[in-house]
Amino acid sequence: MSHTVHIPTPLRQYTDKLDTVHIDGTTVGDLLAQLTTTYPELKKHLYNEQGKLRHFVNIYVNDEDIRYLQKEQTALGTADTISIIPSVAGGSQAAPAELPALEQEELARYSRHLILPEVGVEGQKKLKAARVLCVGAGGLGSPVLLYLAAAGIGRIGIVDFDVVDLSNLQRQVAHGTSDIGRRKLDSARDAVLAINPHVQVDLYETALSSQNALELFAPYDIIIDGTDNFPTRYLVNDACVLLGKPNAYGSIFRFEGQASVFATKDGPCYRCLYPEPPPPGLVPSCAEGGVLGVLPGIIGVIQATEAIKLILGTGEPLIGRFLIYDALRMKFRELKLRRDPECPVCGDHPTVKALIDYEQFCGLKPAPGAAAAHSTEVPAITVEQLKQRLDRGDDLVILDVREPFEVDIVRIEGSTVIPLGELPRRIGELDRTRDLVVQCKVGGRSAKAVALLREQGFDRAVNLTGGILAWVDRIEPGKAKY
Repeated sequence: MSHTVHIPTPLRQYTDKLDTVHIDGTTVGDLLAQLTTTYPELKKHLYNEQGKLRHFVNIYVNDEDIRYLQKEQTALGTADTISIIPSVAGGSQAAPAELPALEQEELARYSRHLILPEVGVEGQKKLKAARVLCVGAGGLGSPVLLYLAAAGIGRIGIVDFDVVDLSNLQRQVAHGTSDIGRRKLDSARDAVLAINPHVQVDLYETALSSQNALELFAPYDIIIDGTDNFPTRYLVNDACVLLGKPNAYGSIFRFEGQASVFATKDGPCYRCLYPEPPPPGLVPSCAEGGVLGVLPGIIGVIQATEAIKLILGTGEPLIGRFLIYDALRMKFRELKLRRDPECPVCGDHPTVKALIDYEQFCGLKPAPGAAAAHSTEVPAITVEQLKQRLDRGDDLVILDVREPFEVDIVRIEGSTVIPLGELPRRIGELDRTRDLVVQCKVGGRSAKAVALLREQGFDRAVNLTGGILAWVDRIEPGKAKY
């Protein structure tokens, strides 16, 4: 019995770039066994060394998580479809006893809201009284901030410590060409106030951390997660649960987006969906994997919509529902999400009662006292050292593990191109007796490639720190960047 299996974007490089495959199986376990036999490179991404399904990968039959069915023994019916969902990085009690009045200018500004029965004057006053904090002023944060300002949210906080770069402008619509080099906080504030001068804007130029998150979140009613990395995402989730503040979640990658609402009373949190993060480097960042420019606009607007619904106490928020959007096919899918009674943060007997070290939790730094032998770092070389070796005429191979369309933009002269997803089956094309310098865009994919190569006996393989972007910045500044 053949079933359609939906393959998420990060794993398609292991299924010959197919987004759906058809696999036989009478149970989920049978199907996954056949799937990983057909596509062997998938196995290590779905299963750990003990042969158990990884906690950062969820398997759904239709719209149900198999954890709440019969797990891998779940029987498959004729029309059942299977979705692999990996991690890709109620109402608000906001209204004060006395709502603020609306000025005459505001009555005209929000007139299209006021004639909505679900909003009206009282609802608009709730929006004016609301306090929303957006973590990040980038791709997701930009549309969130603009639409919350336009809707009349009275107080908006922004947490960010980055500056505007030319590469941001393809998607981060709160910033313009004249803002390049400015703090994102400043350009985002100016964009918000240009839309609505009635908004109070609070700026926090800092990296969110376990030391400041609870203090930063405390004055706000709703937190919007506009982050782009797993440590901060888990930090936002845990802080929201501990403080009892709703978390309007969104994430993006290439052409796909996800959205939900976490940390509400009796609702699930992010850890109910993904109890643990993927290993470092498994899921590429947007800087490495790319993102369709309009995608964060769509997901960010969904996050803003959910925040507004929570404030108004109207509609059906995405609580217990996980929304997946595919821009290429213009399709939305919705999966059920349940609160996990065993969740260490929001469960019946939580074990995480204070914020932890999230860099360590996500495997980005070793635990205190961990032996160096357990380090996941790979040998590396700087772009300056590579240039010196090339100038000396050393015998070495530069292996570029980016995709061909990336190589078309810019490359190091003479490099050999084998995309990371093709490397396991093309490893025989490489010579183990030669020095091998592996590069990608910024160093993440190439680090994975070096680890793979060294497992296969390529003891002279090293990673190029910073990748092609570092090479362009410091060696050939006249070349293109992306």
